[in-house]
Amino acid sequence: MTRTASGWHRPWVNAIESVLGHVAATVIGFVLMVIGLGLSVTMVMLPIGVAIGLTGVALFVGGLFAHIGSDVKS
Repeated sequence: MTRTASGWHRPWVNAIESVLGHVAATVIGFVLMVIGLGLSVTMVMLPIGVAIGLTGVALFVGGLFAHIGSDVKS
């Protein structure tokens, strides 16, 4: 009797995947904020820089404060 690939994950593997997802979102959000700030310095790129920067802020805050829940189905 073999297990399916989705049923094989242990709870700690799901927790590590969730934490790594949050870390990745936080890092990518920070990078987007820095890029948006750099683009906003020039008046020509201001609208694009603001959009990229606000996207980075949303991703950064979501990575920090989003709910890390268990997706265990009973």
